[in-house]
Amino acid sequence: MEISTFSFAIGLTLIAGLATGIGSVIALLAKRINKKFLTYSMGLSAGVMIYVSFMELMPESVNMFAETREGLMPKVFMLLSFFAGIVIIAIIDRLVPEDENPHEIHDKPDNIKLKRTGIMMALAIGIHNFPEGMAVFATAATHADIAIPVMIAIAIHNIPEGIAVSAPIYHATGNRKKAFVYSFLSGLSEPIGALLGVFILDSFWTPEINAFLLAFVSGIMIYISFDELLPSTESYGFHHLGLLGIISGLFLMAVSLLFL
Repeated sequence: MEISTFSFAIGLTLIAGLATGIGSVIALLAKRINKKFLTYSMGLSAGVMIYVSFMELMPESVNMFAETREGLMPKVFMLLSFFAGIVIIAIIDRLVPEDENPHEIHDKPDNIKLKRTGIMMALAIGIHNFPEGMAVFATAATHADIAIPVMIAIAIHNIPEGIAVSAPIYHATGNRKKAFVYSFLSGLSEPIGALLGVFILDSFWTPEINAFLLAFVSGIMIYISFDELLPSTESYGFHHLGLLGIISGLFLMAVSLLFL
């Protein structure tokens, strides 16, 4: 991999991961979180990732598998790779206890429990962000034309995670610095996941590995959209605003790809 491509991909991954810090700052400075803005933003993020996955990455994966496979096999391998991504991210999600779900802020009156919840959220998000980091990196390394929209979508998705980590720790300890540090570190796992992925795969990188990653990344992004982002748009109570965000994300991604 060329150094310029590597630098571009890891840079975007770093920006996406550290968006948790933005969420942390919002939680620490704002007296009230703008739930309408979060609803629209997460809907927009879901729309971008859904469109990119189904309309760009998955067809490209089929085309790349077709270079070495015949008949139905390119589609079969793409689908196997796609569902492998869903299975991996679902297993990671399953390993996180429901009470420490990183996408919800739990109101526990006891300060010790609040602090524990925040720390567990930070750990959970750290683990959860590993495959997301690989997703952003793989997209940036292979499809520079759609890398920035994907990075923005993942970054938007990471902002409420930063809120979920920092809010309970801050309310439990009153320490803004500690709350921000935990949130910041949880986001760092995204570029770390990308680095681990590229170092493991770089030595035996082939077009088929590339094709696998594109579909695998699609599975991760579809799971994130349907398991986290779409339910979140409903949880804030602004159904139509969330739907508008989704449609906006689909439309903006479709239009942008026409000119790329």
